[in-house]
Amino acid sequence: MTFHDVQFPADISYGSSGGPAYLTDVVSTLSGHEHRNINWAQARATYNVSHGVKTQMQLDALIAFFRARKGRAHSFRFKDWTDYQVVAQTIATGTGSQTAFQLIKYYSSGAEIESRTITKPVAATVKIYFGSTLQTSGWTLNATTGVVTFASPPAGGVVVKVDFEFDVPARFDTDQLSASLDTYGVRSWRDIPIVEVRN
Repeated sequence: MTFHDVQFPADISYGSSGGPAYLTDVVSTLSGHEHRNINWAQARATYNVSHGVKTQMQLDALIAFFRARKGRAHSFRFKDWTDYQVVAQTIATGTGSQTAFQLIKYYSSGAEIESRTITKPVAATVKIYFGSTLQTSGWTLNATTGVVTFASPPAGGVVVKVDFEFDVPARFDTDQLSASLDTYGVRSWRDIPIVEVRN
């Protein structure tokens, strides 16, 4: 359905569990060797927010948020507290003609580098630098696509760096919230799954 440009309650997501997931088929042969097929080139995050609900106020906020999104129907912003920042990262080098640049986060391990397109930056946190010089004007941000557009193209060879925080586009992966009242004022929840939405 549609994307609702609203953030899931951050005090509940703070207590959630989850992170990036891949889909890999592993076939073992009779000799003990394996064949592995990578079905997803990019990770897709999954979360469980049931452990983040600790107060009646949080419970009320969760139910209201769930109803407003109509379960799995509408996606929203989700803050992954384990991975929500980019600091002093190069996103491009100026060509003298290009004016629009996509926000990206890079993950490096040894010789391997994976890039992640960021489409839901937190607008108030975005800072743009040419080299080490902060650019306080001359650019605009589309906070629903993560594209930065300059009024004048950065000169050839200019290194464009960024600082920002970002949210994950996500949705509930259930159409029912299920709770039990264990004792007066004490509730327990089954899993409340949330899954990242592909751009």
